Amino acid sequence: MDIQLADVTIHVDKALEAVERDSLEARLRDTEGVVSVRNSDDKSHLFLVEYNPDKTNSTDLLGIVRGLHGNAELVGL
Repeated sequence: MDIQLADVTIHVDKALEAVERDSLEARLRDTEGVVSVRNSDDKSHLFLVEYNPDKTNSTDLLGIVRGLHGNAELVGL
C-alpha cells in the first residue's frame, strides 16, 4: 500500500511558550491523518505538519491552529 503524504508549514502570529506549543502539537497529532508535527525552540511560531491528504487537508489544520491561537497562516502556498 502506497500512501502519499503532504506537508505544510503553519506560521502562528506570535511566539508560543513551551506549554502552548506542546498543547498545539498534541492537538494536531490527534487529528486523523497527521503523521508528524515538528517545531523548534528557536522558531516557536512555525509548525511543520506532515499529513495524509486523503484524511485531512491544510485548511482544516490551519483551522485547528487558528481556533487555539488566533491569527495564523499557511507558509509557501
